[in-house]
Amino acid sequence: MTAPVPQLAPLTPGARRVLDAASALFYERGIHAVGVDTISEAAGVSKKTLYDRFGSKDALVVAYLQHRDARWRAHLDGALAAVPEPGVSRVLAVFDAAISWSEDNSPKGCSAINARAEVSDDDGAQSVFPEVTRQKVWLLDLFAELCADAGVADPVGTAQTLTLLYEGAIVTVGMHTFAEPLERARTVARRLLA
Repeated sequence: MTAPVPQLAPLTPGARRVLDAASALFYERGIHAVGVDTISEAAGVSKKTLYDRFGSKDALVVAYLQHRDARWRAHLDGALAAVPEPGVSRVLAVFDAAISWSEDNSPKGCSAINARAEVSDDDGAQSVFPEVTRQKVWLLDLFAELCADAGVADPVGTAQTLTLLYEGAIVTVGMHTFAEPLERARTVARRLLA
């Protein structure tokens, strides 16, 4: 598909422990609420190891977002592989993947959206914002590609609308505004694509 995930460097065992601990803590508590002391303690490593492996907390946040994105894309690839033929069902497979991913992996919504909401221009413009934007542009491009393959008359415009539905549903998952927002978004998407 379009815009592959950046090549992720292999992690040492210590770096893996840091990333795993940071990922759980950042998603559960928030980026600003979690300091490097808490991360290093949860990972069972020194702060020096954390900084040796990642360089900064911002770089660790970006690694968290990239690794989470890679896991999501692997999950999505499986859903798309189950619907190999172009068509509406393949476009809707993105929503199906989000539904199956969300319960176990995203009860607080999208980690990228949450990071963007939490990080200010001062402390995230150089690292976090470009990563979040890359992920969201990739999804828009994926929807456009799937719509074009399905023969949708206006694949780019439809992709923009689908992205709004998808992103709105993901935010609603995190806000707990109402039950099953991704299922509702999928229903609206199906009608739009009919």
